[in-house]
Amino acid sequence: MAVSVSIFLVTLLVVRIVYVISQSSKPNRNSSQKHLSTLVVLGSGGHTAEMINLLSVMQKDWYAPRYYIAAATDNMSLQKARVFEDILDDKGADGTQFMQIYRSREVGQSYITSVGTTLLALGHALWLMVKIRPHVILCNGPGTCIPICAIAFIFKVLGIRWSYIFYVESIARVKRLSLSGLLLYKLHMADQLFVQWPQLQKQYPRARYVGRLM
Repeated sequence: MAVSVSIFLVTLLVVRIVYVISQSSKPNRNSSQKHLSTLVVLGSGGHTAEMINLLSVMQKDWYAPRYYIAAATDNMSLQKARVFEDILDDKGADGTQFMQIYRSREVGQSYITSVGTTLLALGHALWLMVKIRPHVILCNGPGTCIPICAIAFIFKVLGIRWSYIFYVESIARVKRLSLSGLLLYKLHMADQLFVQWPQLQKQYPRARYVGRLM
């Protein structure tokens, strides 16, 4: 009896995962809403510059309120986001928040010790997702986005919340996806994955080529 129940539950889970994956490329079911709460994942280096450049051409009054998240050790990215929001002149900016999340793995950290920090990052991502409950998650490469996207995907499977994940690969990635992009692509976690080079789209056919955004 226990074996039969286990098989049934596993089958049900697999069916649900297949359904979630099949729906990932469908139009946003929340498109009729006036505002879509948006979680923006920032990263060090050029990731934040690219993200702010992308946000500058989006309908900011629609994608609001915005919640900016960066790694706990990355204060510069949040400062840039605050400057960006300060110069906006739209009512949609009301409610904008800036948050930090633990990194899964620091540069140079051993893989053994990264197991504990990864679990910590997942727990923190779970807390943030429950708190924010975003309609849209926007990310472009930093590893910080993986725990958040993983929790968002689990929420979809469990029917808790359907957050659309949009991943825009960095313009620096010409021939292959970054590790974050590759994980989201292979595991079918991103609803839409955009690339900025045509040869990259040919190598990853489920990705969408959108031209250069920078």
